[in-house]
Amino acid sequence: MIYVFLAEGFEEIEALTPVDCLRRAGKTVQTVGVGGSVIMGAHGIPVAADITAEDIQLNEALEMIVLPGGMPGTLNLGKSQAVQDALTYCSGQKRLIAAICAAPSVLGARGLLSGKTATCYPGFEPQLTGCNAVAAPVCQDGNIITGRGPGAAMDFALHLVAVLCGKAKAEQLAQGMVYTK
Repeated sequence: MIYVFLAEGFEEIEALTPVDCLRRAGKTVQTVGVGGSVIMGAHGIPVAADITAEDIQLNEALEMIVLPGGMPGTLNLGKSQAVQDALTYCSGQKRLIAAICAAPSVLGARGLLSGKTATCYPGFEPQLTGCNAVAAPVCQDGNIITGRGPGAAMDFALHLVAVLCGKAKAEQLAQGMVYTK
């Protein structure tokens, strides 16, 4: 199971690109509404979440959580007890934690990036407490995967597919979607 958390003001492309790619790869993905079942994106696109935050199950079936950026979506993710609980579970169980754009700041606030290398939207580097911040489109350090911003959404999503399903599957998806770097 992969949970993609959606909080009011999330960056649509950063949330839905991973959902789409991971589902194309055959993974079970659920979008999780933080604060309701229909969540408004940063650009006025409402998205009906598969489940609400109260319905998540933190157990051995959970492979990964994904935190999209956007404002005020990132701030709303940081305030969510369900997101905090998922971060605690995933970090304790060494499950994958993925965050893109401003959302790595939620990980920084928890100390999850201390001693790690990560990327984020330009200007958020000071919020990645204890981290070696780089300007790469996608960065992985252990169980933490970070992405730079909306323009890196496809690279981020394909990296998630490669980690969970293998590089060949990610390359097959990229070719099928006519994605070239």
